Amino acid sequence: MEEIPLPDDHVDVVISNCVVNLSTDKPAVFAETYRVLRPGGRIGISDVVAENHLTPDDRVARGGHAACIAGALTFAEYRDHLSAAGFIDVTITPAQQLTDGTHSAMVQATKPET
Repeated sequence: MEEIPLPDDHVDVVISNCVVNLSTDKPAVFAETYRVLRPGGRIGISDVVAENHLTPDDRVARGGHAACIAGALTFAEYRDHLSAAGFIDVTITPAQQLTDGTHSAMVQATKPET
């Protein structure tokens, strides 16, 4: 997911079901996703998201990397990484609390038209 084998501006939608947390280079994941999306393209990611006050050590204490908790971004980190990649209209909607301070969430964003 850090190197998607597709040309630039090639797809309309990218979806992911709890795999972004497994990457050790999340900015690369978001940059690659942005690169392959056509202008106006959208993302829909189901992922584990941590509350902003949890440190990386706090996240590890709540669950292993394979359980998608140790690698979880906070709400703020998710928003910041997506914005840094160029996405707009970022929404992160918590769905269910998994552990104290972590939630399953739906992440949505759009690549600008221009």
